[in-house]
Amino acid sequence: MALSNKLDITASVPANGSGTHHQLMATPETVYWGYIDRDEPPRLTVRSGDTIEIEAITHHAGDAPDLLMDDGIRAIWAGIAQGDRGPGVHILTGPIAVEGAEVGDTLVVRILDMKPRLAYGSNCAANWGLLYKTFAKERITIYGLDQMGPDFCAHAHPEFAFDFTARALYDIPGVISEPNPAARQPFSAAVSVPVRPHFGVMGVAPAQSGKLSSIPPSVYGGNVDNWRIGPGATMCYPVFAPGANLYVGDPHFAQGDGEICGTAIEASLTATIQVSVVKGINTTSPLLETASHWYTHGFGADLNEAMTMAAEQMLWLMQTHLGLRADDAYSLSSVAMDLGVTQVVDGTLGCHAGIARTIFT
Repeated sequence: MALSNKLDITASVPANGSGTHHQLMATPETVYWGYIDRDEPPRLTVRSGDTIEIEAITHHAGDAPDLLMDDGIRAIWAGIAQGDRGPGVHILTGPIAVEGAEVGDTLVVRILDMKPRLAYGSNCAANWGLLYKTFAKERITIYGLDQMGPDFCAHAHPEFAFDFTARALYDIPGVISEPNPAARQPFSAAVSVPVRPHFGVMGVAPAQSGKLSSIPPSVYGGNVDNWRIGPGATMCYPVFAPGANLYVGDPHFAQGDGEICGTAIEASLTATIQVSVVKGINTTSPLLETASHWYTHGFGADLNEAMTMAAEQMLWLMQTHLGLRADDAYSLSSVAMDLGVTQVVDGTLGCHAGIARTIFT
């Protein structure tokens, strides 16, 4: 990941394959449910430059347990009691401690590949969705992949949908809707959704102690819900605790900017990532690089606050790492930067600012 000639992160981290390879399977002992806690003990300790094959499990597997659960996923539901889930909803694999990571460093995470664990995922139009008052109900739509190729180059299509009735509200993590073929209705048209596999949640231990909900995103990452955080992407996180303590979760098959009905296509994935510790970047919030763009992120109680933070982070990037003066960065941000709404359903709203890397070549 090269931000400029002044700061070449690619040259600062070990080449892929030069470190030790690890595997972290998702089991009741290696996941935790619904919270982020800097004091959570690591399930794995690695060195900078190591790669990890890591399993991530969707907390919506209970929406169609006949299609979204296997024995390993059922063991997590059985092994973690309802009282041990929360205050958020996401199943997180980890944490992973990285040797040598110190407060003030940056943890660089490359997502090398992602593979589906099962061929199905769930979308929930939920009570936290943007238009819940309009629809006045909750509804589950199950999507299936049209192929299970090794490169995950596939489309998803709706298999069926049903109104959620397992509870009065979808208000606790891990609800199971028992399969009811009579309630499952066909989708109203044939559609094909491009698959965008990604982590909805990925981040590091926060600065504060205690169990924080996994739902709102923040400067440490967490539930950012940017569909671009998938294969080929590189994320930079500021380190707030020794070891960084990386976690992943909330895997998705696909999502649009906004995630307006409440969720993406929630589906379990297995990813290969590489983690590296870099000094001197001085990141203060999650920074994303793709093959074509840099993205900064902003979070807030409303979209104005979230957009302002995302824009200010991009101005920081342009000045600190791309060599622009403040006035020039402000001008360029208006003529070339794209501001977008990442999600509007996580309580704390999220926005992103993107700028094409080719502008600086």
